[in-house]
Amino acid sequence: MITKRIIPCLDIRDGRVVKGVNFEGVRDVEDPVALARLYNTSGADELVFYDITASVEGRSLFTDVLVRTAKEVFIPLTVGGSINTVEDFDRVLKCGADKVSVNTGALKDPTLLERAALKYGAQCVVLSMDVKRVNGKFHVFQKGGREDTGRDALEWAAYGEEHGAGELVVNSIDTDGVRNGFDVELLSAICDVVSLPVIASGGAGNMQHFAELFKKVPKVDAGLAASIFHFREVAVKDLKEYLREQGIEVRL
Repeated sequence: MITKRIIPCLDIRDGRVVKGVNFEGVRDVEDPVALARLYNTSGADELVFYDITASVEGRSLFTDVLVRTAKEVFIPLTVGGSINTVEDFDRVLKCGADKVSVNTGALKDPTLLERAALKYGAQCVVLSMDVKRVNGKFHVFQKGGREDTGRDALEWAAYGEEHGAGELVVNSIDTDGVRNGFDVELLSAICDVVSLPVIASGGAGNMQHFAELFKKVPKVDAGLAASIFHFREVAVKDLKEYLREQGIEVRL
């Protein structure tokens, strides 16, 4: 049986880890290198780094924090933020990332997925989707969840799989930071149209929410969360032990 992964997410702004609700009201949390070091030793399967304002500010993704963090962690590291070209993939991978997450850049230039996959392999290409309900449909948003593209999320997920993405991160704007549970409806719909690994993001408030996620949407490969880990409300090790007790296979 394939084990489910638990992935802390570090949203970075101005070199610090921050957290908001529904992608708004962002507040400072902690130094990213210190947090990454903690997760590396506490049983996290992977780490995700997002430079959350790089795209909207029209600048390149941070590299100094990334280099320092990559030297401290020995689990897979996925990095995203203002990834617009194959050269951006190259720069981030050379800084120590194992995988590169692309969102707005792929929406602007859908050929980026395929070109990056051809050069680095699909296993390095992660398509990240910020999704919100608009008039009863799932729309893809860009620029840090600020702008509705009008694009159907299910169609975009299928396109990503067909054109080079090796993994999919589904961020529900509706549930982000609300802590009432993952967006099971959205995740089920996405998993019905793709076969590549899907990482669920947005809404985790306690350990039960992870168990509910994996039981209700068994095709989901991983659960990603931020605040419950950052504020020490749930320890990764305790979460994994709980999930194992619930009959969900995880790596301890």
